[in-house]
Parts: sequence; structure tokens; C-alpha cells
Amino acid sequence: MKLVQAATLIAPCTIEIREYPLPTDLETSSVLLRMIASGICGTDKHTYRGETVQYAGTEMERTTPFPIIQGHENIGVVEAIGPGGAIAHDGTALKVGDRVVPAPNRACGVCRNCQRGFPYYLCRNLENYGNSLSSAEAPHLFGGWSEYLYLKPRTAVFRVPEDLPSDIAVLTEIFAVTHSLERAAAVRRPGGFLPGDTVAVIGVGSLGMAHLVKAHLMGAGGVIAVDRSPKRLALAERLVGADTVLVGTGDDADAQTKAEVHALTAGEGADLVVNATGFPGSFATASNIVRDAGTIVEVGAFVDMGMEAFNPAVICGRSLTIMGTGGEDLQAYAGTLALLARHQKDIPFGEMISHRFRIADAEEALTTSLDAANATKVLISNELA
Repeated sequence: MKLVQAATLIAPCTIEIREYPLPTDLETSSVLLRMIASGICGTDKHTYRGETVQYAGTEMERTTPFPIIQGHENIGVVEAIGPGGAIAHDGTALKVGDRVVPAPNRACGVCRNCQRGFPYYLCRNLENYGNSLSSAEAPHLFGGWSEYLYLKPRTAVFRVPEDLPSDIAVLTEIFAVTHSLERAAAVRRPGGFLPGDTVAVIGVGSLGMAHLVKAHLMGAGGVIAVDRSPKRLALAERLVGADTVLVGTGDDADAQTKAEVHALTAGEGADLVVNATGFPGSFATASNIVRDAGTIVEVGAFVDMGMEAFNPAVICGRSLTIMGTGGEDLQAYAGTLALLARHQKDIPFGEMISHRFRIADAEEALTTSLDAANATKVLISNELA
């Protein structure tokens, strides 16, 4: 019996490198991937710290089960396919050797929200690789921080364009979350997002950076990166020529941020603000730097981090549009891969990756990713490390 290694989170702040049997008897239409790389997401960092309540306040509220193999931003090569074969999301048959990006979620297809055609992250029976599937259950390998990843039947799988490097394709999931900007573009004035509008992003880690880049590609008249890290701000300027606002640490930090953004927008504020920090306190900042009748897109607060005082009268008094986005949309994947392939020569997407670690060094990878001043996207990879 062949054993494979996987970084296993057995409790908050405790990772063990465990060995699991390589699955040989695959379910009908399941897929086994040999992993190339897996990114560390903001959700992974929360889980590592013990902040494990997801979908708070909904019927889907849950706590991360331990032990778990994390990793849902994945790219790999098809190693084996279960009886009956498997179909890629484009309707063609998958083959051993295909380089693919799998969806991080598996929807039931039959609940009310699935039947309504809602984005699949609203499925009431959703399973999440690296988040909700414990490694205690066979065949164990349900997360990307492993040598192999087991994909259950009906998991959406997308082929990677031949000319797209793996260290860019691994960014597909976070760029697919930027379908939030397409949703905003569908909102009629005075809110929404039109070409020529100014977009500010608070928190330009990898998710925020993806939104900044996508807004640029969608024709934003200006993009503004707001962060505490000079390194991240320099990257934002390098990638898309963003204006930058360094957030201070004093009592007047929020007022100073507002003043700087307003100075960059003729005193009006940004037309659209993406809040991607993952911490509730930044929502007030978002409301301070958006223009009257502007739009705030909240993409970072997936994990329950507690309450923050905010006066809802501000929303009514200023006619703000608030949009929450629970993740990526399956319908965004194919276009995202095409976008990355098309623009890889004029936008250095690969520079978004700041660190690469092997599976054996997963604990160091996590602690490195928590250093917001110096880390952007951190990968766990035996092939790209």
C-alpha cells in the first residue's frame, strides 16, 4: 500500500505531517489529482488561528472539523479516474495527464438554492475541500496541502490552458471571486460599477489584489490600494499602476485614510469600495471612503470575527449599495483562466506569489502567511517550491 504525505491541521495552531493510503478503489466518476500547488487563503489563516465559525447566522453555519487537510486553491494533474469516466466543466471527457483547476466546493444540485440557479456557494448542502471535509473520513485526501487530492463525483474541474504557467493558474480561485465586480456592474446607477469609475480596495492581500487587478482590466478610471503594508502597496503600484494609501496605526488613522482617498478623488470618495481585509473594523473605513450613493462590496468577512459597531442610518442617509459575496462562481472559472492566459504578458500575475513552501514545511508556510507586512500569496507545493 502506497502512503502519501499531507499537512494535517489536528487542532488550532497545530499541524502534523501525516501519511494516508493512496486511494486505489475510486468511486464512479471520481478523480484523483497529483497536486502541483495549493494556495493559502485568508480562510485558512483564520482556521489555523482557531477562528472556525463559517457562514455565521445562516442555516449553513458550521465549525471546521478537525483533523483536516486544508487547501482549496488548487492546481494538479489528473492521476486516475473512477469507473465510468469523468467530465470536465466544458462537457468533454477528462483524461489522465490533464492539468486542471478543481472547484473548491461541491454543490448538491437539488436544494432550493441550487434549483434556483444561485451561485453554488449558496447550496444548503455544500461540501468544501479543505474546509468542511475532515481527513478522518476515508479516502481522507480532501485538501490540497497534500501530495494527492481526491475529488468526489460531480466536482467541477477546469482544464488549464497549455500556455498558462501553473504558478499563475493557481490564482484562478481568488480571481474567480472577483465575479463580485461583474455583479456590481449589473447594478443600475447611482450605485454599481461603470467603466471610468474609481475603485478602492481595502486590504490588498491576494484576494484584494485580485479585485484591484480585475477592476483595472474592467476599465476602472483609477484604482486605489489601501493597506498597512508598504510591500503590498508597492506591488499594487507595480501590477496596475495603482494609487496607494498607507493606513497608519494612530487614533486618527481612519480620518487620515479618508482624507487621502478623498484627495485622490476630487473630494468625492471612490465610486466602488471593495473591503477585503477579513476583519469587521474595516467596514467603517469602507463607508468613509465611498462616495454618496456609491457601492461597497464585502468579500473578506467569510469567517465570523465578531461584531463591530456601525450605524445603519449611514446606509440610508447616503443611499449606499452594500453587496456581500460568499465566494467564487463556477460560471466565472473558464473566463478567469482565459483572462489570466490573455494578460499574463502585460500583468506580472506571478509576482503576487511571495513565498513557496513544501508540504513538510506547512507550519512555517502558515506562520509566514500571517505576516501581512511581507506576505501576499503563499503556496504549498512540492513541484513549485
